[in-house]
Amino acid sequence: MSFKVAIIGRPNVGKSTLFNRLVGKKLALVDDTPGVTRDRRVHAAKLYDINFDVIDTAGFETAAAETLQGRMRAQTEIAIHEADLIFFMVDAKSGLMPDDKAFADVVRRSGKPVVLVANKAEARGAQAGMLEAWEVGLGEPIPISAEHGQGMPDLRDAVIEALGEERVFGEGDEDDDAAIVEVLVGEDITDPDAEPVYDETKPMRIAVVGRPNAGKSTMINALIDEERLLTGPEAGITRDSISVDWEWRGRQIRLFDTAGMRRKAKVQEKLEKLSVADGLRAIRFAEIVIVVFDATIPFEKQDLQIADLIIREGRGLVLAFNKWDLIENPQETLAELREKTARLLPQVRGLLAVPVSAETGRGLDKLMDAVLKTHQVWNRRVSTGRLNRWLEGIVAHHPPPAVAGRRLKIKYITQAKTRPPGFVLSCTRPDAMPQSYIRYLVNSLRDAFDMPGVPIRMVMRAPDNPFAGRANKRS
Repeated sequence: MSFKVAIIGRPNVGKSTLFNRLVGKKLALVDDTPGVTRDRRVHAAKLYDINFDVIDTAGFETAAAETLQGRMRAQTEIAIHEADLIFFMVDAKSGLMPDDKAFADVVRRSGKPVVLVANKAEARGAQAGMLEAWEVGLGEPIPISAEHGQGMPDLRDAVIEALGEERVFGEGDEDDDAAIVEVLVGEDITDPDAEPVYDETKPMRIAVVGRPNAGKSTMINALIDEERLLTGPEAGITRDSISVDWEWRGRQIRLFDTAGMRRKAKVQEKLEKLSVADGLRAIRFAEIVIVVFDATIPFEKQDLQIADLIIREGRGLVLAFNKWDLIENPQETLAELREKTARLLPQVRGLLAVPVSAETGRGLDKLMDAVLKTHQVWNRRVSTGRLNRWLEGIVAHHPPPAVAGRRLKIKYITQAKTRPPGFVLSCTRPDAMPQSYIRYLVNSLRDAFDMPGVPIRMVMRAPDNPFAGRANKRS
C-alpha cells in the first residue's frame, strides 16, 4: 500500500536536496539561491525498505494571493492536502526563523501526521538549532544531512512511528531489519522515463518546450483541466521540468512542462543554465515534443533553433501557435504561418502546425490529434520488400549521378530502426554520394510511405565484398 509524503518548509532549508536523495537521482534543481523550486513535483521514492511517493514543494512564504509567491504557496497547500504524511523541514544550521513557527501552524491545522526534520545537522553549531526546533511544537526533531545522507535510519523509524507499520508496509508484510542493510536510499525505483524500448502499455511521453512566456504551463493546465502548474504574466516562472500524468481518450500520457529557453548568449545566471539543461533532458526523455510559438511574434530565431535541436535529437515534432485568440486575421495568418513552417523547417517536410489558445481551450483537441498522428509515423516500420520495390522505381526514374566519371550504384535499402525511422542504403562509394541525392531519396520516401513531419535518418553503407581476403589466402 503506497502513501504520499510532502516535504514542506520555508525557502532554502534543503527540501529539494532531500527529495533527490529519496528518489535516487538529481531530478529537482538545487542551488544556494532561495526559492529555486516553484511547482510541486511528485516521484516514486525509497527509504531503505519503505516505498512511497514524495512531493517536492516550493518554500512557504508570506505573500498576497495574486503575487508569484502567493501562487507558489497555493501549490504547496495543495501538496499538503494530497499528502498522507508531512516532512516539516527546518534548517538546524541557521536556527529557527519566525516564518517556521507561522508555517508550522498551517501544517498542524491540516491534521496530517508530521515528522519534524532538522536538516544541515552536520554543520558546526547545528546543535543549538536542533534545540530551537522543539519550539515549533511538532515533536522531536530528526537530525539529518540531506546532502550527505546522514540520519536516514532515524528518518525511516520516524516514518514508521508516525504512520504505523501496517500503513507503511501493508498487511502481511514483515519488517525485516536485516534486509535494510542491503538496500540503499533511492535505489531500485522503476523509472518509466529511462526505458529506451517502446512499450504500448506505458504512457506516451510528450515534452512542451518554447521561449519564455509562450504559454507552455497554461496550455498544459488547459489540457488536463486543472491548475496543476504555476502560471502568470511573469516570464520565466517555470524552472524545473515537471511531469504530469494524464489520460486522453483512454490513452495514458505523461506531459513534461519545461523552462523557457532563451538565446544561449542571454543565459548568464547559473540557475537559468540549470533550468535549460533540465529542459533539454526532458526533450531526450520525450517521444513527441510540442514547440509552443507565440502566434503574435512567431518564428523568432530561437524558435527555429529549438525546433532544429529537437529534429537533431530525433524526436517527433508538433508546432502549436498559441495565443490565437489575439490574432485579428486568423485565416490569412494561418496560411502565412504554414508557408513559413514549410520554408524554414524543410528538414521535416509535412510538419504539423496547429493554432491553439491555452486561455480559451480552443484547438487543443486538434493539437492532440496531431500529436498522436506524429507519434504513429514516428513508430512506423516499412517492410524490406516494399522499400526495395520503391527504390527500383526511384532509381529507374532518377538514377544517382556520376562522380569523377564513375556512376554510383545503389544495391538495396532496409529499415534498421524506428523512433525515428532509420534506413540503411547499400551503395558503392558511400562517401561520394551527394547530399542533394540523399535529400531526394528521403523526400521521396516520405511521400511514398506517408511519413510526414518526423526526422528520417538515412545511412550509406558499402556492400560487403565476398572476395575480400581471398588473394591473401591463396598466397
